Amino acid sequence: MTLKYTPTDMGDLVRNTRKRLGVTQKDLALTAGTGLRFVIDLERGKETCELGKSLRILQTLGITLTLTLPAGRG
Repeated sequence: MTLKYTPTDMGDLVRNTRKRLGVTQKDLALTAGTGLRFVIDLERGKETCELGKSLRILQTLGITLTLTLPAGRG
């Protein structure tokens, strides 16, 4: 199965947004309540990054995530 969005895509989005906001990886980790290593791994597209922490990072950066049901399922 081919993913529409990959962990690398998410990492790129996080890194680009963080840089656009002028936030360091360390500051993002502190603000989101994660470790610096986690932010580095997420930005590199590590596939095993914890979902809860990833969502916290997205929220901290103001990134909105939308989940939708497949057509005809809701």
